[in-house]
Parts: sequence; C-alpha cells; structure tokens
Amino acid sequence: MLYTLIIILVILASILMVGIVLIQESKGGGLASGFSSSNQIMGVRKTTDFLEKATWGLAIAMVALSVISVAFAPKTTSQEAPLPIVAPVLPTTTNQAAQTPASASPAQETPAETPGD
Repeated sequence: MLYTLIIILVILASILMVGIVLIQESKGGGLASGFSSSNQIMGVRKTTDFLEKATWGLAIAMVALSVISVAFAPKTTSQEAPLPIVAPVLPTTTNQAAQTPASASPAQETPAETPGD
C-alpha cells in the first residue's frame, strides 16, 4: 500500500518536472521573459528563482522517493520450492541393437548369399 503511494508520488513529481522544464527557456528567459512589465507581483527574477528552486526540489524529491521505494518494495519469499531440473528428451532410434539391453549378446550376422553360387 505504501509502496504504491510512493510510486504515485514519483510519477506525479516527474510529470511536474516535465512541465517546469518545458516552461523554462534554455538560455534563462523562459516564462520569465513573458513578464516584461515591472509592476508584476512576482518580478522576472523571482519567477526564474522559483522555477529553478522547483526544479531542484522536484529532482531531489524524485531521487529520495526512488531510494525510499526500495525499502517498501514487495519482497519475494525464498520458501518456494525451486523448479526441478529436467533432463532433455533424446530422440529415439528404430535400430534394434539400440533397444536391446546391454547384457544381451549381440545379434549374429548371416552371411550374404552370392549370386554366382
């Protein structure tokens, strides 16, 4: 139950991280460049500070939650019986000599008849 909650928090933090990174501009402008008027409640500098702090906070939260999730991950039990090792099935032959037991005497060969006799 707690493991599922932690995983949901990691997913939520990663989605927020994607959103915040997409808002920022690669050269430092980002969302802050759209607020060019000086009479804003949050100034340009404060917006970039907030986005940077939010990025770092979410990154740290994702790492911490990922490490914590290992402690609550479901564990497998080692009391289960291992699977038996099965020998491979060899193909059978139709040769009679291969089917006779080892203690039996070998089959006697009959001489071949010659056509000239």
